[in-house]
Amino acid sequence: MARVADALLLLSFGGPEGPDDVLPFLENVTRGRGVPPERLAEVAQHYLHFGGVSPINALNRDIIAAVQRELSATGPELPVYFGNRNWHPMVEDTLARMTADGVRSALVFPTSAWGGYSGCRQYDEDIVRARAAVGSGAPELVKLRQYFDHPLLVAAFADGIRAARATLPAEHRKIARLVFTAHSVPVSADVAAGPPADGGRLYSRQVAETARLCAAATGFDDYDVVWQSRSGPPHIPWLEPDIVDHLEVLADKGFESVIICPVGFVSDHLEVIWDLDNEAAEKAAELGLSFARAATPGTDPRFAEMVVELIGEHLRDVTPRRLGAVPGYGWTTDGAPCAVDCCAPPRRPAGR
Repeated sequence: MARVADALLLLSFGGPEGPDDVLPFLENVTRGRGVPPERLAEVAQHYLHFGGVSPINALNRDIIAAVQRELSATGPELPVYFGNRNWHPMVEDTLARMTADGVRSALVFPTSAWGGYSGCRQYDEDIVRARAAVGSGAPELVKLRQYFDHPLLVAAFADGIRAARATLPAEHRKIARLVFTAHSVPVSADVAAGPPADGGRLYSRQVAETARLCAAATGFDDYDVVWQSRSGPPHIPWLEPDIVDHLEVLADKGFESVIICPVGFVSDHLEVIWDLDNEAAEKAAELGLSFARAATPGTDPRFAEMVVELIGEHLRDVTPRRLGAVPGYGWTTDGAPCAVDCCAPPRRPAGR
């Protein structure tokens, strides 16, 4: 049965666009999580190293422009709006503008391909919060599905891996170790990821599945999946190993070159640039490893094509194109979770 939508909302994380934005942005990101002030100050320096500007907003605007071009070329004709969780344009303000523009029903594309609390459920919470802020006239918001194993996403990542391998010295290309990275989360959050009946650990399972698909597409029989960007208190277990620690392990095993694919990120935002292009690249140089980093897929034309295909899945009730075997969810209305207790929010420290 055909469905109707008046607009598309690209919903993302947000990032500072000047030095004065950095600390307020980080306070928004970490509110209620018990992150020590010294850790915030440390991360702030990462942003200030780049003039206090995260590339994520500009990259998202580029994605929006590409999606608008694709929609104009192939249909349907939909206006595309931009809202963030943690920095301007805030999703509450964007939804108010959509309401004023007469939008009654909109599709929501989150810039996370994954399940889990941070990758999926928190976007549901953003939708609930924004609709509550607007009130009874708020549009219906239908969040599009998780797309971690979409053929176009895998193809874009695979081309990024091939291009990265080509930058290595010729004698290293066939023997380089392929390493996939994704954003670490607390182990407890990963255990709770997904509908309880599905066994949990949906986030790490989906990351592993995308890595498997990308490795197969590029002819790698063996590879590693590791993690980056840990930000929580040190006494709380997070997914490991960390990418920098893993480079030391690879060097100890005798590897001479490494290709890093940030498979858990759709764009080169600051965590990718800092953790991989700075810290990991510096560690690789220190260890004598030839280093290449694959591009993220957000700038690839196939990414916008994928977004429009996801829109078509919903509007025309088309069977989703998927390559993997790990379950995918995320297709919900007005911020409803995928299932009862799906990706339960993490417990906050008492008194915060």
